[in-house]
Amino acid sequence: MSAAMDRMMAGMMVKPSGDVDRDFVAMMLPHHQGAIDMAVAELRYGHNEQLKRIAQEIIIDQQQEIAAMKLAIGQPLPPSTPAPTQGGGHHSPMEH
Repeated sequence: MSAAMDRMMAGMMVKPSGDVDRDFVAMMLPHHQGAIDMAVAELRYGHNEQLKRIAQEIIIDQQQEIAAMKLAIGQPLPPSTPAPTQGGGHHSPMEH
């Protein structure tokens, strides 16, 4: 948890570019990724089932917000990969 917080705080220390929109995204992306990292730690090591469900929701919500912010400023999205809580397969059961 501490490492996730340290990465988040370091990532948020960006030099202002003068473009408020880009600066907003540059500071929010590490904030959202920090929330994802902490939620993944909860899923892996936590014991409270209610908190683990909340952590799953946080991961999904934060990933969606990261994608929306990148699209809003014209940044490309990375190729689709499984969520940290999913297994290795890329196919949904509906594709077979």
